[in-house]
Amino acid sequence: MLTQKPLVRWSLFGLACLLVIVIDMPIISLILNSFRSTAEILSSTSLIPAAPSLVNYAYVAQRTSFFQYLLNSLIMAGGGMAVSILAATLAGYVLSRFRTRVFRAYGTGLFLVQMFPVLLALIPLFILFRKLNLINTYYSVIIMYTVAQLPFATSMFRAFFDGIPHDLEEAARIDGANRLQSFALVVLPLAGPAIAAVAIFAFLFSYNEYLIAAVFLRRESLFTIPVGIQQFMQQYSTDWGSLMAAAVMAMLPTFVLFLFIQKYMMYGAIGSGVKG
Repeated sequence: MLTQKPLVRWSLFGLACLLVIVIDMPIISLILNSFRSTAEILSSTSLIPAAPSLVNYAYVAQRTSFFQYLLNSLIMAGGGMAVSILAATLAGYVLSRFRTRVFRAYGTGLFLVQMFPVLLALIPLFILFRKLNLINTYYSVIIMYTVAQLPFATSMFRAFFDGIPHDLEEAARIDGANRLQSFALVVLPLAGPAIAAVAIFAFLFSYNEYLIAAVFLRRESLFTIPVGIQQFMQQYSTDWGSLMAAAVMAMLPTFVLFLFIQKYMMYGAIGSGVKG
């Protein structure tokens, strides 16, 4: 029996590694193909590059506006994430603590808005934003990202705040804190896992979003990464090597963010369990 347990563990570990490789095969193929030319990508049947090179990365870094696209994406995704977290935190707390008919109707309206396709509202919003001179600005995209993320973020914060005991706030108010102080000093520190989860959802949604950015941003200097990468695809040809190199470079910020948020979520879960 003792000799079988390590064998079972290694077998399960090997199976898990195989599943990870199969699931991540598109990403692995994308990374490997970014190290070879477009001609080799179209002609080769092997997954491993015959002569790996950094030509595609050099081309993307030196001869395209990739880093401008990246900066635009970070500004718009970060702005949408910050505004949605701020608004959803307050709205979720109010819906959790104040159970009135008005707030119940507001909560129901959030779900109805979430079911409404954004595509149907793009043309009226484009006309409205054009009259307000918001086309080709960061503000129009950040507003759209915030509105699109707000229903889900609010419902998530509401569910998390429902799980925090009211006794903690009452104890803080007995010590002299008002409701806003008890929310900021007691409830909000316990919301680390919810903030982390909403943050990564909001950032990834905004960072990968294409349609809204393509409609409201018509100037190339304001393109986000999804819109800018489309420039590698022309009418009669596609620069696959540079396209894949740009896609790999675009994945790096989200990968780093996920590593950071993952640690923060674990810390927040442990901290909230101790404080509760």
